[in-house]
Amino acid sequence: MIPISTTSSEPAFVLSRPRRTVSAGAGGTVFRSAHDAITALRSGRISHIVGALPFTPGAPTALWAPDSVTITDAPHQPAARPLPRFGIDAALPAPEEHRDRVATAIELLADPAHPVRKVVLARAIRARSQSRVRALDIFDLMVASDPMSNGFLVDLSAAGGRYAGRHLVGSSPEILVRRDATEVLSYPLAGSARRVLDDDSADRSAADTLLASTKDLAEHRFVTDQVSAVLRDRCADVRTPAPELMSTPAMWHIGTPITATVPLAGPSALELAVALHPTPAVCGTPTAAAARVIAELEGERGFYAGAVGWCDADGNGEWMVSIRCAELCAEGTDLLAYAGGGIVAASDPSAELAETTGKFQRILAPLGIADLPVTVG
Repeated sequence: MIPISTTSSEPAFVLSRPRRTVSAGAGGTVFRSAHDAITALRSGRISHIVGALPFTPGAPTALWAPDSVTITDAPHQPAARPLPRFGIDAALPAPEEHRDRVATAIELLADPAHPVRKVVLARAIRARSQSRVRALDIFDLMVASDPMSNGFLVDLSAAGGRYAGRHLVGSSPEILVRRDATEVLSYPLAGSARRVLDDDSADRSAADTLLASTKDLAEHRFVTDQVSAVLRDRCADVRTPAPELMSTPAMWHIGTPITATVPLAGPSALELAVALHPTPAVCGTPTAAAARVIAELEGERGFYAGAVGWCDADGNGEWMVSIRCAELCAEGTDLLAYAGGGIVAASDPSAELAETTGKFQRILAPLGIADLPVTVG
């Protein structure tokens, strides 16, 4: 636990959701591990935890007990501010290399002797602005461009090291877990298709094709099976309905709203988030073996595909999977956006590359990058 302080008047954490916004300052005490944060909440020494979990369990977290927290029962109301224009600086890795990584993963998955049945591989796009941009302004843009007013902003400084002054901003559609009193919800997404926004009939056809896809439904089942099993170990009345379609401004997804109940003294939202993360939706299955493949083919992810959220001393809170997001450098000029996709033995490398291209649009299009050629190197 490390005490910190700040003089900034801007929030260090904001999570905007359709029916609630949680905003918090910095200050207070930093927790480099989720275990320490959970212990402090359980002890009653602090009232709230906010921040972000990294993709890799055990890596330093960006969690802290803020000096001030504001919770309102409405989505964030974004300010209208013009932003400097961003331009693409580099694809990391080049699209051809990402295709090669996917092809390598498919070979592994097709081998009956290999333990991994699904793995999620991601790539990044670095965009650059000629002048400084505030993380809060990008957050406002994400909220304003999302039909459900989803958006998040986290100052990653609490993680220490290279994260000092850096921010994670985005607009995630995926609920890792939410707890309200005794009610628990997890809404995993797996299986995606790019929307056809200029043709309603083609857009509907893309959605119907996705929901009928044997490959995508199998990929989704890996996720719901694991999430349901984790919740059954910690909750009661776990209900896993049939998968359904959900949409974002750029993508169709297959999602399943999994619900459960806990006693008031049961596991908190943060405890459930730590138990669930990382799900097969962002890692793969089996988890440990898939994580090793990611480390070998992709490298360190940092806070992409982690979780962003909050929890109070009563156990209530909400944690979103940190996808459709980007990391803004401390100088406010370089933005590293991330997108990934689940790979199974039936995947096609070119189709997987196209899926990430579509997912990038959620964060890049509002910044003025209207389309992203798959040949950017």
